[in-house]
Amino acid sequence: MTADSIALFAKHGRIAAQLRGQIESGSLAVGDDLPSESDLQSRFGVSRGPIRQALATLRSEGLIETTQGRPPRVRAQPLAQSIDDFFSFSSWVRAQGKVPGQRTFEIARRRAAPALVARMGLADGEFVVEIVRLRLIDGIPTMIERSAFHDSIGKALLTFDTDSGSIYEYLIDNGAELDEGTHVVDAVPAAPLDAELLGVETGAPLLRVRRVTRSRRGLILETSDDRYRSDHASLLIYNSRNENRPTPIVARTTHTVANA
Repeated sequence: MTADSIALFAKHGRIAAQLRGQIESGSLAVGDDLPSESDLQSRFGVSRGPIRQALATLRSEGLIETTQGRPPRVRAQPLAQSIDDFFSFSSWVRAQGKVPGQRTFEIARRRAAPALVARMGLADGEFVVEIVRLRLIDGIPTMIERSAFHDSIGKALLTFDTDSGSIYEYLIDNGAELDEGTHVVDAVPAAPLDAELLGVETGAPLLRVRRVTRSRRGLILETSDDRYRSDHASLLIYNSRNENRPTPIVARTTHTVANA
């Protein structure tokens, strides 16, 4: 790295740090426009290059968004969720002072398909209850969930209004032992139907969370495939070398992972 490039890096890093501090402190609030490039040049006494580098850094961190023809704007920041609430979308959203919502597209009791038989450890011919819902935060489509419940608990959902709230809360209140969950997270392109429901372009990246939920005896009670708009949700992982906290803490964040 040359002396010039080191100097450029130092300049744009300093600018990014100051703007980041203003955003995190709230002096630049969500929805606020950042100063223009020319104003930032005057403020920091630098050329346009370091300013653009600093803005690119903030954009990559998800702190600002840019739209052609207007200045960068402060982006809404994530809401964190503890792993203890990772199962319930509704609980997580309410804990952040927002309003959860849902629209049910399908609920059906049917014999499990072969792939589901294998995934849930069922016998051939066993029934499951499958549900497809669109989940919303403050009325904004955020996630599509596709869940399959073991018949022993799923039958109760046939008389539950799945548009009224949390499936998990309802099942637990009725004695279901939803005790352990395994989550696999990856990214997938939006299929045409998912893109339409979530209001994104076909092929846009979605955050996928696949979950297997077990009872304390190890019986698989539910599997799910939840797909989030990637501009509305991310995952935050915290770990520590402290011997009293050996397991990483995972949080879903939204600009939400979990089911309800």
